[in-house]
Amino acid sequence: MFDLATLHATVAAHGPVARVVIAAHDGSSPREVGAAMLVWASGQSGTIGGGALEHEATIRARAHLAETRPLLTREALGPKLGQCCGGAVTLLTEVFTETTLPEPDEGVFARPIDGRQMPLSVKRLAARARGEGVLPKPVLLQGWMVEPIARPDRHLWIWGAGHVGRALVNVLTPLPGVAITWIDIAADRFPYAIPANVTPRIEADPALAVADAPPDAEHLIVTFSHALDLELCHRLLSHGFAACGLIGSATKSARFRSRLASLGHGPASIARIACPIGDPALGKHPQAIAVGVAAAFLRNKTQHASRQENAG
Repeated sequence: MFDLATLHATVAAHGPVARVVIAAHDGSSPREVGAAMLVWASGQSGTIGGGALEHEATIRARAHLAETRPLLTREALGPKLGQCCGGAVTLLTEVFTETTLPEPDEGVFARPIDGRQMPLSVKRLAARARGEGVLPKPVLLQGWMVEPIARPDRHLWIWGAGHVGRALVNVLTPLPGVAITWIDIAADRFPYAIPANVTPRIEADPALAVADAPPDAEHLIVTFSHALDLELCHRLLSHGFAACGLIGSATKSARFRSRLASLGHGPASIARIACPIGDPALGKHPQAIAVGVAAAFLRNKTQHASRQENAG
């Protein structure tokens, strides 16, 4: 998907930015069509996969930063780059500045690569996106590159901006399709730099913010206070959620189950709160906890997608 928000933020921070996207491939490819990276004069972000492929594409993108025309190249991974992948990848490189950033058109960004008029096939894709809300998959079609504008499909609320909260944000922020709301009691609890897809909320009483959470949001509770943790669990069980994890030990988990039961919640509801979070085998370092939580977060998405496919 075309991550317009990240592109805007990157151009604002670094000036002209080249976006390199896998437009098509034949045979094996290190990444899927639509995988993209951003390249500027002194850095880059994202990945199109493949060490040699990405290295060559980065060099070419930096050399193209002064250009305004799109650049379409085809790379034979084995013969030219010496990679084990046996396929060929078509890369589209486009340079964006503050004056050339695209505006979303009903969730789709479609543009010509060689100046030709929009073909009927692309018009149909755009019309379906506008009329039915059905976004197309990224595709290079008759000289036009068509990509859906990225929009979050998972809303994650992280309660607490201490060491574990910061580690969670650092690990989870790069994941595509995730919008994070980050809550704590004071501005000085947060780091100076906060990623573009993270919305910080300063709440003197964070538990009151539960009412604002979408019912399909996922939650990670990692605050400095056990009393606040319990209140958040209590309110979330009454409010509804897609998933909820609570930092703690087996002892904390048992005590919270007992206290939540005394507050009127049934065993099945209480069991929906995962505690402890992470993977104990990885250790208790904040980054280790975050890695374990991220793995579970990704598994939840995969299992949800699998259930939807089976239901269909």
